[in-house]
Amino acid sequence: MYLLDKFLSKSIKRGQLIVTNHDGKEYSYGPGGDYPPEVGGKPGPVRIRLTNKKAANHIVRYPQLGAGEAFMWDWLQVEEPHDIRDMILFVTMNAKQLGDASLKPKGSVRKAFQRAVAKLDGINLRGSARKNAEHTYNLTRELYERFLDEDRQYTMAYYREDPASTSLEKAQMDKKAHLAAKLYVKPGMKVLDIGCGWGGFALYLNKMYGVEVLGVALAPDQIAFCKERAKAAGVDDKVKFALMDYRDVEGEFDRISSIGLLEHVGTIHYPQFYEHTNRLLKPGGVMISHCCGRSGPPGFTDAWTRKYIFPGGYIPALSELVTQSERHGWQVMDVEAMRFHYCHTLEEWYNRTVMHKREIVDMYDETFYRMWLFYLAGAEQSFRNGTMVNWQLQYVKDRAVIPMTREYIHEESARLRSMGEVPDWRFDPALKEAAE
Repeated sequence: MYLLDKFLSKSIKRGQLIVTNHDGKEYSYGPGGDYPPEVGGKPGPVRIRLTNKKAANHIVRYPQLGAGEAFMWDWLQVEEPHDIRDMILFVTMNAKQLGDASLKPKGSVRKAFQRAVAKLDGINLRGSARKNAEHTYNLTRELYERFLDEDRQYTMAYYREDPASTSLEKAQMDKKAHLAAKLYVKPGMKVLDIGCGWGGFALYLNKMYGVEVLGVALAPDQIAFCKERAKAAGVDDKVKFALMDYRDVEGEFDRISSIGLLEHVGTIHYPQFYEHTNRLLKPGGVMISHCCGRSGPPGFTDAWTRKYIFPGGYIPALSELVTQSERHGWQVMDVEAMRFHYCHTLEEWYNRTVMHKREIVDMYDETFYRMWLFYLAGAEQSFRNGTMVNWQLQYVKDRAVIPMTREYIHEESARLRSMGEVPDWRFDPALKEAAE
């Protein structure tokens, strides 16, 4: 407990954290008093209990990996009225107040080792890319139904209004409208949706504009579900899905979208990504990319996330994306840093997961459930108290293909949003005529 005690004594400077060790001895950290509103407004100190004699040492050896595993294995318990989300936000809020890197690996040797391991893990050849995708996205459909919105958007929602009074479903619809507006789609076009998820954006583009869409992804159940959705909607002749690596796609497209994909590409493969997509896009085309990102310099993925949630995953800095795209013929026309939207999305995902605890435990087990909670809460803190954002980048080959000012984005987004949640291009005579 000595090292953990030393770490927490330095880190907790606001609020109060009380730790009961496996032997019953109690340790208190922080001045108490003014309780941080960041932790859900729940009163009193955050209390945790370590149930295994190995827990304290396991946590302090590498906080990001050890704390997650201790919680998964039930070595670390958070006492009511708080939960693991409260604890994570409390500790990271204190780290942010200190303005230090207390949650990051110490020492140049350790940092270099972690960076090297992360780089190796980011090599996503075709075989490993499919394996990594299946690890994350081929979990049971029923799991994702329990915490995502109705359209199964597994990326940041866009909160145009107060998050406290905006439903996840509305925020995800607004995200799709925002992205479609930036894509500058016209009826009759052919669109490639790389990393299509459960097909929501591809179907949305078809419904709004009557475009043909090819969606590709590497998780078999996702693609099977996408095909079922397209068939049920009666548009499987226009919206097609393929179990395919984007590197194997051929042909030419008017528009390309990649939403939540670049986090899985791996930095070593960025040149290949930009070179291949450049080859696929027509000269007058537009590509939009939406991904998690770092608001600072390049870094590396923490060990716990790489091991349990996103093997091969990496969240890029803007410099990494722009540098590589420039080298392969792209011009960046629009960059937007989406701040805090994802922390509100993740908070809602966390709440819906808690709401469906019994069902998720029945699907898997208690260990998986605790792992998922730790993942969602940990991700939320990185967007709330850390330096993570979402990047939306618009790429073209010819800068003349989009209007000169950004008003077209806001106007088209507003038009799409005004059409409600179930618009259909087939019932808009102007769009139908253009598509035909």
